[in-house]
Amino acid sequence: MIYDRFQQEAIDYINQGYSVIVSAPTGAGKTAIAEHVLSTCIQDKVGVVYTAPIKALSNQKFRDFENQFGENIGILTGDVSLNPYAPVLIMTTEIFRNKILDEPKSLEKYSWIIFDEVHYIDNPERGTVWEESLIFLPKHMNILALSATIPNIDKLAEWMQSIHNKTVKTVIEEKRPVPLHFFFQCQNEIVDNINNLKRLGAGRPNKMTALINYIRQKEGLPCIYFVFGRKRAEDLAYELHSYNFLDSDERQKIVSLYNSLCERFDLKHEKSSAQMYSLIQNGIAYHHAGMLPTLKEVIERLFTSRLLKVIFTTETFALGINMPSRTVIFDDLRKFYGRYVRTLKTRDFYQMAGRAGRRGIDKEGFVYCRVNPARITLEEVKRIIYGRPEEVRSQLNSSYATILNLYEKYKEGIYKIYPLSLHYFQSRKNEQKEALRLIEAKLKILRELNYINNDTLTKKGQFAKTVYGYELILSELYDENILEQLDEFGLGILAVATVFEPRKNQRMPSVSKNARRIKRTCEEIYGEIKAKEIKYRIYPVSKIPSFHLSTSIEGWLRGTNFDKILQFTDTDEGEVVRYFRMAIQILREINDAKVASYVLRDKLKETIRVINRDIIDAEKQLREG
Repeated sequence: MIYDRFQQEAIDYINQGYSVIVSAPTGAGKTAIAEHVLSTCIQDKVGVVYTAPIKALSNQKFRDFENQFGENIGILTGDVSLNPYAPVLIMTTEIFRNKILDEPKSLEKYSWIIFDEVHYIDNPERGTVWEESLIFLPKHMNILALSATIPNIDKLAEWMQSIHNKTVKTVIEEKRPVPLHFFFQCQNEIVDNINNLKRLGAGRPNKMTALINYIRQKEGLPCIYFVFGRKRAEDLAYELHSYNFLDSDERQKIVSLYNSLCERFDLKHEKSSAQMYSLIQNGIAYHHAGMLPTLKEVIERLFTSRLLKVIFTTETFALGINMPSRTVIFDDLRKFYGRYVRTLKTRDFYQMAGRAGRRGIDKEGFVYCRVNPARITLEEVKRIIYGRPEEVRSQLNSSYATILNLYEKYKEGIYKIYPLSLHYFQSRKNEQKEALRLIEAKLKILRELNYINNDTLTKKGQFAKTVYGYELILSELYDENILEQLDEFGLGILAVATVFEPRKNQRMPSVSKNARRIKRTCEEIYGEIKAKEIKYRIYPVSKIPSFHLSTSIEGWLRGTNFDKILQFTDTDEGEVVRYFRMAIQILREINDAKVASYVLRDKLKETIRVINRDIIDAEKQLREG
């Protein structure tokens, strides 16, 4: 195989036994470097772990690599465990971090760790997991870290070197294999020079159909249309439904493929797949996190078949999933970032724009930005497109479970761990002091609530160290013997409530007597936890269980079919599947606690068995795929 300059440079370093961090644009071909590590390790009978930031990406990598390397590939994501002792093991970064802390011996046979999308280290919700994985990485493991373009990659490598005492080589590629050509739709005119925007006349609204017609005439299909809202993705797709992008031969092929995939994934009788059919036969689809995971997968397969010509999708479609097209459209250049709407980060823009231009097929990729001068200034548009990508910044905020695992191992030496972090490496003195204060405050709470006694983890502490993210509420319920008293229904209601995050102003439906009782108990315990966290200035405070899906999970546990249980909630069907799968993961973590009784474990196994069926069974989706 002939490699590009940066690929060959990285491979040469790997062959010499160095750890490597690669920064290159989306679509530049970083996966080829990972594949080299995989094939070399398989040949040398050496284990390798591959981590990805989201389960959908882990699943896709499992399929891709299984096609290449057969039974050498396994996957472990919390709700999927297939071939878990394989020499190449794909897992989410959370699972890898938990293994390092809970069962480091299980990683002894793995010599390499591949961190895909390592820039995720500055994700506010989950970046801590990447950072902890790198801090506590077993000494015998080499690193291949793959990243989107980031300006401070050398600093990241410097930090890794400083904590592991080994050379980390950096490989940087700034050129895209397929160059991008930018266009702007403003006041319903389309220009390819940003400076012409200010010369456009009186305001006329941008018409989506005018843009699609223009792209079609320029032979710019297939096209990925990025939208920052699920409902908007669907609305725009249906707005286009009178268009037909396929000739009769293509239409026949796509309908046949869609029907056979729907049959394979048990979607024949799902309302959502029937609704999508009217779009599919014209070469149109939408894709977002609120859809059934199996239906999302069907759409992804249709897109890779090149029969889908226009797909309206949210930004998760840009994250590592290998779905290039000729054209990318941005519906807007502003999006919601956690607490408020702001202009897109340059790095996020290029993660999506990088899907334009198919290597080996297109000479250039086309990117269209829809600009509304009432919402965004010309300077802001220029900053997004021509600005320097943002640096990666630490988001370290260790969970109680991490702190308990570390305390068990290092006791008071835990305070010497923080100076190893990227946060310490990047921060000013006052920020370092605050981070240490937070660790100290969490330890005070853990001592006060009897998770630690006389420098030793109590039974409650042993329980809490296995349930990442929901430690205090679940451990208090365990300690008060409430988990033990719950039946399979109660455990299912509690697990789903623990992980569920309601949308802003989401209505709470009426719940059963059983759920009300569990809710009351949780609220009392949570009130005490929150009061202590506020007293010690801990932020963010622990999450309160939310019982919005109680009636749905009770119906599911009784064997009611999926369509029926959706009537009890206004949560999107894909989200219901996701929360049920997350509940299974939390039940498995409780089951893994060595202090859990046999009685509790038997009930947990039964609850998991009953929840994990049909459309919820993520393993089934992978096996059938």
